[in-house]
Amino acid sequence: MKNPSRSIFRALLFALVVIACACRGQKAVDAGRDEAEPGHEAEASITLTASAWAAGDIRTAKAAPFAFRRQVTAPGGLEFNARRLAHLTARTPGRIERVLAVSGDRVGAGQVLAEVYSSDFMALQAEYLQAMERAQRLAVDPAEAPAARAILDSARQRLLLVGATAAEVDGLGPARAPRPLLAMRAPFAGTVIEASVLAGDHVELGASLFRLADPSVLWASLQLREEDMASLRAGAGAELRTQAYPGEVFRGRLLLVGDILDEKTRTVTGRVEVANPEGRLKAGMFVEAVLEGGGGRTALAVPEAAVQDDGGRSIVFVLTGERRFARREIETGQRLGGQVEVLAGLTAGETVATSGSFLLKSEMRKESMEDEHGHS
Repeated sequence: MKNPSRSIFRALLFALVVIACACRGQKAVDAGRDEAEPGHEAEASITLTASAWAAGDIRTAKAAPFAFRRQVTAPGGLEFNARRLAHLTARTPGRIERVLAVSGDRVGAGQVLAEVYSSDFMALQAEYLQAMERAQRLAVDPAEAPAARAILDSARQRLLLVGATAAEVDGLGPARAPRPLLAMRAPFAGTVIEASVLAGDHVELGASLFRLADPSVLWASLQLREEDMASLRAGAGAELRTQAYPGEVFRGRLLLVGDILDEKTRTVTGRVEVANPEGRLKAGMFVEAVLEGGGGRTALAVPEAAVQDDGGRSIVFVLTGERRFARREIETGQRLGGQVEVLAGLTAGETVATSGSFLLKSEMRKESMEDEHGHS
C-alpha cells in the first residue's frame, strides 16, 4: 500500500518545479523587452504634416563619402591686411583748418578726413588757370597749340599729385577761381586707426596725418610647427575659432607658409586671409586655426547642421518615408569643411535633416509624452 504522505510530497515538489520554470520564462521575456527598449527609443519616429514641413523649413542631405584631409592646428592672432592699410601724409605744407575724422571712425571711400589751407596749393591752382586760358587762346594756332596743351596737362597733373580730385580740377575752369582749401580724402572705405593732427596744426611736407585700415578682410598670423610644414601648401582651407565667439567657425585660405624658421620656437609664420564683412573679428584677437594638410582619407559624412547633441549623444533625424523621420544615434569622428565623419549609425545614401531639427525634436518629445500619459 502506497504511503499517502509520500504522494503528497511528490505533488508539492512537482508544483514548485513548474512555478520556478514559469518565473524563469517571465524573466527572460522581461529581459528581452528591456534590451529592445533602447533600440526602440533610438528609432523613435514621427510623420510631419505638409504644413508642419513647410513651417519648419525642413531641408535634407544624403550621407555621402567625403575626403577628410590631414588636419594641422596652429595658434595665432588677427591683424590688419597690409595690402589694405594706408598712411596719409601731407602732400604740401599748410595749416589744418578742419579735422572731420578721429581715431575709431568708420569712413567711406573718398570721404573728407581733413581740410588744409596751403599757399602752395593756391599757387598750383593759379598756374593751372593761367595754363588753361593760354591753351584756349592758342587752340587755333597749329604751331603753339601742342605746347600750350602740354603745359596745361602738366599743371593738371601737379594738382592731382597733391591730392585734388579730377572733379575738383575740372571744376576750376567754370569757377575761374582757386579753391581755398585742399581736402584730404580716404582712399578706400575703412576705419581710422590713427589721427595725428588737430585743427590749427601747421604741417610740413610728408607729415603724418592719418592711418586707415580696411577691416573687411583680415589676416591671421599663425605659428606653424616645423613638423607640419611638409603637409601644408598655400591655398589650403582654414577654419578659425576665437574665444569671443565660442562654437563659431570663420573660414579662410592659407596665403603663404613663411621661409624663415624661428630657431627658438621651431616654427614658421603662416598667413591666413579671412573675410570679415560684418566687422565682428577684430585685429589683435587670438585665434586657433585648423588647416587642411596634404594626404588624408575618404569617409562617410553628413553636414554639421544635421548632427544634434542630445544629452551628450550625437543624433540625426533620418528620412524613412514621406515626411517621416526616425531619430537615430550615431558615432562621429573628424570634422572638416562643414562636414562630420560618421563612424557608425548611418549608411551611404541615407537622407538626414539638415534644418528644422528643433521642430523634429519638439514634436517627437511631445508625442513621447502623450504616449506615456496614454499608458499611465
